[in-house]
Amino acid sequence: MIAIIIAIKYNDHYLFLDNIAIVILPFNSDRYIFTFTKVSTAITVHKYIGDSAMPLTLTLTEGILPKGFEKQAVTKITDAMLKWHGLTGNKVMTPNITATVHVLPKSSTFSGGEEFSGAWVEWKVPSFAFSDREVQLGFGDDATNIIHELSNGKQPRENIYVNVVHAVDGTWNLDGQAMTNEELGSAISKG
Repeated sequence: MIAIIIAIKYNDHYLFLDNIAIVILPFNSDRYIFTFTKVSTAITVHKYIGDSAMPLTLTLTEGILPKGFEKQAVTKITDAMLKWHGLTGNKVMTPNITATVHVLPKSSTFSGGEEFSGAWVEWKVPSFAFSDREVQLGFGDDATNIIHELSNGKQPRENIYVNVVHAVDGTWNLDGQAMTNEELGSAISKG
């Protein structure tokens, strides 16, 4: 994939030159987010920090995982999310990934209106997160495998559900401050 910008780089900024200069940046293993914060005629380019994500909600029917394995599930799912977004070890993102676990009796989990045993992995994330199809597929496979393996192979893969809910740009709080996607990218890139 190639990004084309009508600009020229100068001191970590891109300057527009009569709208004719073209800068081509390859998107190999590094990806970039272009934040068009105008400083006179310049824009700043920040390294794309991946599709960041934060709160995880893990909901399980009682008995899917052996008692006490919920923490392991949260840790492994969190690690998988960080891995797929290129954020392993990021000092800003890692502590901002939070999780809640809900273990419900079978009488409270349903499929087609009938009681059944299920597992739900749900992320609430900024609107640019999980947008890459490779990340969606890879993380979905990893999360499904994590729950299946921690259940000792007892939980059918077809009853493990993964979904993502996107927040409206500008409504995401990080460290107690509402941030836009651009502000999130800038903060996380420092980690």
